[in-house]
Amino acid sequence: MANYQWVVQAMPDDESVRMTDHSDHPDHLDRPDRPDHPAVPAPPPAPVNPSVPSLPASGALDLAAVAAGIERTNELLTRVLAEVATTPSTHAIFVDAGYVYAAAGRLVAGTEDRRAFDLDAEGLIEAFIDKARMIFQDSRLLRVYWYDGARRRIHTTEQQGIAELPDVKVRLGNLNANNQQKGVDSLIRSDLESLARHRAISDAALIGGDEDLVSAVEAAQGYGARVHLWGIEAVGGRNQAEPLLWEVDSQRTFDLDFCKPYVTRRTELHTESALQQAPAPSREDVRFVGAQVAAQWLGSRGRESLAELMPGHPYLPGSVDQELLVEAERLLGLSLRGHADLRRALRDGFWDHLAAQY
Repeated sequence: MANYQWVVQAMPDDESVRMTDHSDHPDHLDRPDRPDHPAVPAPPPAPVNPSVPSLPASGALDLAAVAAGIERTNELLTRVLAEVATTPSTHAIFVDAGYVYAAAGRLVAGTEDRRAFDLDAEGLIEAFIDKARMIFQDSRLLRVYWYDGARRRIHTTEQQGIAELPDVKVRLGNLNANNQQKGVDSLIRSDLESLARHRAISDAALIGGDEDLVSAVEAAQGYGARVHLWGIEAVGGRNQAEPLLWEVDSQRTFDLDFCKPYVTRRTELHTESALQQAPAPSREDVRFVGAQVAAQWLGSRGRESLAELMPGHPYLPGSVDQELLVEAERLLGLSLRGHADLRRALRDGFWDHLAAQY
């Protein structure tokens, strides 16, 4: 028979009596049926996280669930990459007209004075577009931005003609009393930064040389766009600021042979007033001449060249456009360098004949 010893202890709170069993008999240890040893409840199960693969009783990972998760991730990445791959990149051309006039005029005509030479802005813009098409082959053109100055920001006749060109946006700053442009650099920065910030362009071809354009380059690059600086060959030294050259992603220079077809030095017989006095042909006459030149061009090159040319409509490669202009002026006996509307009619006639033969 087991021996029990009972100890009476007074509790300070309620003076209740607690009996402590000092029995060391093994039959009486941790018995749940005893009233003074109630059963200890089992701990609650740990919460289950549905995002974590369950562990079997063996403790090994559920490899099938892990593999399924990896497969879902791979499918998502594949869809994202496919969407990115099918999204075409876009480029834009930003032209500081003041720089172009000064650099091209000095290189070809030996002067920076706009009154001493004529610049075929339309032909030059199309040459820039053609060059960009070759450089950014997997990209589409957003537009060409042409920045120039004008008194009270009122378009001149020449600037109006440029503004009417397809895919060209003319942006005007002011001209001060010394015929110096004011506000053009800020316009370039505003457009570059805005287009880059909204992911409207992936590449920007910037034609200029002013050091003030450095901030515009940095702003565009800050939003992930690449900026490519294009310049015109300088006559001794440089015509582009070194800090600007340091900041851009790439550089390209156009030489005398590239610029020469678009700059014509004025003489006493070739002035703006003389051109206005000379009787100009009608648009229909020039359009017909364009079709004549197209027929000659097609006959000498064949239909294979036509198939290569048509996808570029409405733009002609620079070499073809220059050949068209020179031959048309020969047939007309008149320079079309100062007649933007007639040059457009000439190209329309050229394209109409080619389209009829395609």
